[in-house]
Amino acid sequence: MDGNIARLKNVIDEAERIVLFTGAGVSVPSGIPDFRSAGGIYEGKFAGYDAEYMLSHSCLVNNTQLFFDFYKSKMLYPDAQPNAAHLYFAELERRGKLLSTVTQNIDGLHQAAGAKRVWELHGSVKRNRCAKCGARYDEEFILASEGVPRCEKCGGVVRPCVVLYGENLDGDVLQGAVDDIARADVLIIAGTSLAVYPAAALPDCFGGRELVLINKTPTARDDIATLTVYGDVAEVCRALEG
Repeated sequence: MDGNIARLKNVIDEAERIVLFTGAGVSVPSGIPDFRSAGGIYEGKFAGYDAEYMLSHSCLVNNTQLFFDFYKSKMLYPDAQPNAAHLYFAELERRGKLLSTVTQNIDGLHQAAGAKRVWELHGSVKRNRCAKCGARYDEEFILASEGVPRCEKCGGVVRPCVVLYGENLDGDVLQGAVDDIARADVLIIAGTSLAVYPAAALPDCFGGRELVLINKTPTARDDIATLTVYGDVAEVCRALEG
């Protein structure tokens, strides 16, 4: 067994309260592209606009049809299934090792794998609401809609419960994540470059024993880690089970 994998296994075995913090790299093995890598969602233009604009509050309000053209084609992966990483960490939670998962992902795959305590910093594509009356809708409603999704009750625009550029994170979700990270004795950060704030600042709330970074490439915060493991997160988790 690779030395870093062996050390990570030992860290997990000795831990009492692990918090997992995940980014897009955890879901790439499930067929969901990340944002900033070659071939990622942010590569190129869409109708002449950068992806950051397409996923902004301004685009939703001022170019609503364009927003949903992009959103439906680039952000929804209803057939994606949890991979080895989602399943491994959900099992750690079931065993009482994992306190919670803090995620920047919006795909709901941690919950699909069985995770119960998940702080979704950027919301979820699985939840949608009418901007006018607040009625709730699922992902299937958005996928089945033609053009701009409209509320069946009042005709208002049904928008995803996803934090867009220009919008604030949910305060209760953020506080829950901060509190759990502060309580953890081990923080495992997986599949994220730690380049997007304020989420990238969350590791600064950790004061526990071991801070582990698992990512394919070095991150902007490698210097704060007690252990770095470079590789595909799902493959690392399969190695941990071996």
